Amino acid sequence: MITLSRSQLAVVLVPLVVLLSVAGSRIAGVGTSRAPATVSPLTRVAPAKSAPTTLLYVHVVGAVHHAGLFRIRDGSRVADALARAGGPTRRADLAAVNLAAPLVDGQQVLVPRRGPPGTAPVAGATGPGTGVKVSLASATVEQLDELPGIGPVTAQKIVDWRTGHGPFRSVDDLDDVPGIGPARIEQLRDLVTP
Repeated sequence: MITLSRSQLAVVLVPLVVLLSVAGSRIAGVGTSRAPATVSPLTRVAPAKSAPTTLLYVHVVGAVHHAGLFRIRDGSRVADALARAGGPTRRADLAAVNLAAPLVDGQQVLVPRRGPPGTAPVAGATGPGTGVKVSLASATVEQLDELPGIGPVTAQKIVDWRTGHGPFRSVDDLDDVPGIGPARIEQLRDLVTP
């Protein structure tokens, strides 16, 4: 029978405990660091490092408390960008913003303001025959859907373009929206405003 002194036993058991600890954490999925090929009693097990977080730069403007350029984690939504900007103001027209849309690097999020009381168009009271032009900056999908030649799919594309690219600077910007061409723009020119 082999007898070991306490110091010899420690030299054998310490590396074995470290090796079993690393193996156990790998099996349990807790650690992601690799164990060294040889483990000595003086080797420390480094904590697992997570992958660096990708940050997006998003410009939030309009009816928010603190407009500006923000660094936001990849995978965030428009609602997260609004929260970073201090949230919407009381005058914000959140119906014109898709809060669930995913953010992309370099995106501008525009939160339009509602008009003064009594001047804001009522749902269903915009578009052809009402004398009130539909605002491309704040119109909802439902309001855009009422325009001639614009169905619910194209209306959603207009809102998505606005969310991804910022406000329309002119009616001619509609040419950048898939499914809208020069003929449709001329048909809408007197019915909408940027």
